[in-house]
Amino acid sequence: MKLKVAFVCIHNSCRSQMGEGWAKHLGSDIFEVYSAGTEDYPEVKPLAKAVMEEVGIDMSEHHPKLLSDIPPSLDILITMGCGVACPFVPTRYRADWGLVDPSGGPIENFRVTRDIIKGKVEELIEAVKNDTLFVK
Repeated sequence: MKLKVAFVCIHNSCRSQMGEGWAKHLGSDIFEVYSAGTEDYPEVKPLAKAVMEEVGIDMSEHHPKLLSDIPPSLDILITMGCGVACPFVPTRYRADWGLVDPSGGPIENFRVTRDIIKGKVEELIEAVKNDTLFVK
C-alpha cells in the first residue's frame, strides 16, 4: 500500500507543485502524491513549470488545488515554509521544509528551489524506505 503524501503551500503554484512533481517522478513506487494550497490561485507559475521541464518533469497538466481537493487524511504532510497555518489535517508525519518562495525572482532562483526540493524528496524517500520516518 502506498503512503499518501501531500505538499502544501499558500497558493499551490510553485514549491508545493515542484514537491508533487519530484515525489511522483522519484517515489511513484511508494507514494500516492498530492499538493494543495490554503488560498485559491489561478495557475502554476510558468517558471516553476519551465525549470521542472528542464529536468524532464512535465507539469503542463498541473493546476493549483485547495486542501479540500485532497484526501482528508494523509500519511505525510510537508509544508513548504510559507508560514502556512494549515487547518488540522490528520497525518502520521508532518514537517515544514522552510523554503524561500522564488516567485517574482529570476529563473535561477526557481532552479535553486527545484534542486533543494529534489534533495529533500530524496531524503524523504530514503527515510520511508529505511523505515526511519515514523516514530515507533
